[in-house]
Amino acid sequence: MRRALKRLESLEGLLLGRGHRTARRNAWVSVQEDRRRARARGEAERLLDSAREGTRHAT
Repeated sequence: MRRALKRLESLEGLLLGRGHRTARRNAWVSVQEDRRRARARGEAERLLDSAREGTRHAT
């Protein structure tokens, strides 16, 4: 897997200029951060929902 990734990166380096590679890398980092924030939001929502349900059952 790593070998294939390295080959793809070197091919990308030949086809794209340095600026394009940087832009693509930055875009991927942004996608990963968005996914991380979405997971955190989902976890917070589930936690709040379960806390809300717990208080409903207690009364």
